[in-house]
Amino acid sequence: MKKVIIIAEAGVNHNGDITLAKQLIDVAADAKADYVKFQTWVTDNVMSIGAPKADYQKLNDDNSDQYTMAKKLELSFAQFQELFDYCTLKNIKFLSTPEEVEGLNFLADKLDLPLIKVGSGELDNFLFLKQFAQKKKNVIFSTGMGTLAETQRAYEILKSNGAQSITVLHCTSNYPADFSNINLKAIADLQAAFDVDIGYSDHSIGYEVSIAAVALGATVIEKHFTLDKNLPGPDHAASLDPTELKEMVRQIRNIELALSGSGKKEPQASELDVKKVVRKGPYLARKLAKGEILTEHDLHFKRPVNTISADKVDILIGKPVVKDLPYGHCLTAEDVGLTEENFL
Repeated sequence: MKKVIIIAEAGVNHNGDITLAKQLIDVAADAKADYVKFQTWVTDNVMSIGAPKADYQKLNDDNSDQYTMAKKLELSFAQFQELFDYCTLKNIKFLSTPEEVEGLNFLADKLDLPLIKVGSGELDNFLFLKQFAQKKKNVIFSTGMGTLAETQRAYEILKSNGAQSITVLHCTSNYPADFSNINLKAIADLQAAFDVDIGYSDHSIGYEVSIAAVALGATVIEKHFTLDKNLPGPDHAASLDPTELKEMVRQIRNIELALSGSGKKEPQASELDVKKVVRKGPYLARKLAKGEILTEHDLHFKRPVNTISADKVDILIGKPVVKDLPYGHCLTAEDVGLTEENFL
């Protein structure tokens, strides 16, 4: 199968502190994620003063409104340049989601990122999607809160306006997303609708849903992580800690290996030696005198197979034995006057 792209979503879990952001990069690199992703914006271009917070933000953040919260979490473009350079040093790819045009221009033009992420909140923001596509970059977009029809419209806008490639992520935009609201089978709906890579942006607690998504064919996994789930801020509580992130990456790589076979039900090369000693052949359950007719009641099936496998015993049954045979004898073709070719 195609290698799963694992995006370690740092998001805003740096709490507006570039030192924490660098520590998050360290964790993602150590976990061997493919990308570490942030969110890039100028707060005044994204939301108005007094913009209300979502319920999960109210629970996990003590700022009075969304504008105040975002202002405290905002990093400057100069700081993102520093983080980009730090990712290069740590040998992990930098990725970010721009929330408005200035952020998009910075990521696409200044940093010249080959891949840019579109957040779920932009699914119906058609003008912004057009601006994304016109950057002629590879695009990943999440589809939380969206219908298939909205996803198709967004896809067509991106495709018709110059996006180099498009990857669609299934997503449930709740933090955390309850397991009963994941609707993971929607991955199949997206796979049927689009001839592109389909992935999953996971907002559930833990990482078992991400593992299941890979088993269902997701080629991209995005998952929030943090240095400490108890830190203040809107997303820490629903994020993986460093140990969990590393374990998720390890398990996804194992699932890749498990899915890498031919897809045909056939024995694997590693099974052939086992087959020789585990499959059974026919042995006599009693001694027989020359001329006696073999019946199924005269047979035991034991390891190892000699020249006759268990699935060929119908050829033996009803045949007379050509010589006296002792109890426990492993039957051969010659015992009933046949040759090995009769049992191929």
